[in-house]
Amino acid sequence: MQIHFIAIGGSAMHNLALALAHKGDMVTGSDDVIFEPSKSRLKAKGLLPESFGWYPEKIHEDLDAVILGMHAKEDNPELLKAQELGIKIYSYPEFLYEHSKDKTRVVIGGSHGKTTITSMILHVLNYHDREVDFMVGAQLEGFERMVHLTDHNDFMVLEGDEYLSSPIDRRPKFHLYKPNIALLSGIAWDHINVFPTFENYVEQFQIFVDSIVKGGSITYNEEDPEVKKVVEASENAIRKLPYTTPEYSIEDGTTFLETPEGPMPIEVFGKHNLSNLAGAKWICQNMGVDEDDFYEAIATFSGASKRLEKIAEGKTSVAYKDFAHSPSKVAATTKAVKEQYANRKLIACLELHTYSSFNPEFLKEYKGALDAADEAVIFYLPESVAIKKLKEVTPEQISEAFERNDLKIYTNATDFKDFVFGQDYGNSVLLLMSSGNYGGLDLNELKGKFSS
Repeated sequence: MQIHFIAIGGSAMHNLALALAHKGDMVTGSDDVIFEPSKSRLKAKGLLPESFGWYPEKIHEDLDAVILGMHAKEDNPELLKAQELGIKIYSYPEFLYEHSKDKTRVVIGGSHGKTTITSMILHVLNYHDREVDFMVGAQLEGFERMVHLTDHNDFMVLEGDEYLSSPIDRRPKFHLYKPNIALLSGIAWDHINVFPTFENYVEQFQIFVDSIVKGGSITYNEEDPEVKKVVEASENAIRKLPYTTPEYSIEDGTTFLETPEGPMPIEVFGKHNLSNLAGAKWICQNMGVDEDDFYEAIATFSGASKRLEKIAEGKTSVAYKDFAHSPSKVAATTKAVKEQYANRKLIACLELHTYSSFNPEFLKEYKGALDAADEAVIFYLPESVAIKKLKEVTPEQISEAFERNDLKIYTNATDFKDFVFGQDYGNSVLLLMSSGNYGGLDLNELKGKFSS
């Protein structure tokens, strides 16, 4: 097939482009800006556009399809040309469904945990040399790409994102996959620029559960009250398979999972990750992996990229960074790290970076999110608020929202860096949480603080 990507540089889009090129399709693409690592990865495979910008002449009748990324606008000149010529235009999720419509589709949904659960499933399958097609939202150890497509594999494992499909398709991505086997990990309000009320957000998960093919199954976290309510209220003719957090213990900084063969040390930690593990286990069993094989493989799983990633360690100190930014993720990650290192001081730093986190109403959702930390720090740049064309957010609003009187708040990148580098980390844990870059903080330089 000849396929053209409009906005090829996105994290998901460039991985799909690489996967199709690897499969043997002829791939071209355009974008107005492409950042690393997408730029280098596309260049290495000969897929980087010769120049940035939109070129309608790249759209011609010999194309079998155009794949449209969220970064493009509705009036994109290449999109308009494709519409004029009547070329088939797919959103990212539409194309993945089209590819997998004759396969067994396994879709992992939820406000939090979906990347980790999908990663766990793929790790276990890869460990046992079981080939599947897949799409996951993080780079995984042992995998060249975040997307892998074939004509012959029976299963397609998909991370089911609830964000919008494309500029001309406002449906959440996971509404398009029509899973045979599905999982729902948790529901906590997010993406308020698209789903302005909690009720509207929850409705998307109701639609997801109802989209599961008849006779299929939903594995769901029954410890999450919203998930339980949504799944149990669905009248879809599917099997409903609840899961709960398994028993575990912590000894000298190592988490042990209780198994039928006794306690087993694992590399991930935190109640939320043990819950994720339980969900992954049931999905793997639905895919034909027996329990013993699952445990053998999961013992070697060290986590998905950007999820509780250890960045430095000394004799009595350790530093982690995590992609957590929504209230539920921040709370779960902070509690997990404190539980794992109960006898060390926890310094938790959260960068407010997203559209939602600068909304005064949504900000209240962060109440108690950093309570597990011994020292809690917020960093944000007022210019980020201005760029998003939002009303000014004051330190007083933030302090009031978190309901923590000793909250330290930094609004300048240099001041935040001085704080981070000025700490004595003896018998301490530093936890950095953001979907941004902490104002350009040099994490390699930070390692020097933990080398002794």
